[in-house]
Amino acid sequence: MILETERLILRPWSEDDAEALYEYAKHPEVGPIAGWPIHTSVENSRDIIREVLSAPGIYAVVLKDENKPVGSVGLTIGEASNLDIPDTEGEIGYWIGVPYWGQGLIPEAVRELMRYGFETLHMEKLWCGYFDGNIKSKRAQEKCGFRYHHTNENIHWALMDDIRTEHVTCMTREEWMKK
Repeated sequence: MILETERLILRPWSEDDAEALYEYAKHPEVGPIAGWPIHTSVENSRDIIREVLSAPGIYAVVLKDENKPVGSVGLTIGEASNLDIPDTEGEIGYWIGVPYWGQGLIPEAVRELMRYGFETLHMEKLWCGYFDGNIKSKRAQEKCGFRYHHTNENIHWALMDDIRTEHVTCMTREEWMKK
């Protein structure tokens, strides 16, 4: 499945993307605040593509004019989500490389996943989350119309083996249709 916006192509990750992924995922300001470890090599990034980013609903965020991935966005449904949600609901997650922060690319990608989730997959509700301190992620969710739902405090985050506070936002199909 390939999705397209004005500036972006959202497409499945390929092992050929490992160098581009490593270029952005090795930056210490990207992974840890999003809940995953800094990538340590191109081969590490290739393994992540095989083991994580090749899951259904996970897309490389590709700038049309550069034709290389600069981030990732995903829609995980039901049990595949980090949240305890039914199969009629999905969770959106994302990140983007530091050079592309502040350009509105993630909200653009997320809005397209929202459209796909509500119109094509007929989801009833979509969820997002961000960890304490990740103001950029919070702002991206607000721009897309997600509203605060609840906070999970003192959760053990296995990928980083630490304790975190997660803020959870959501939007129903009805709310989305009114926009």
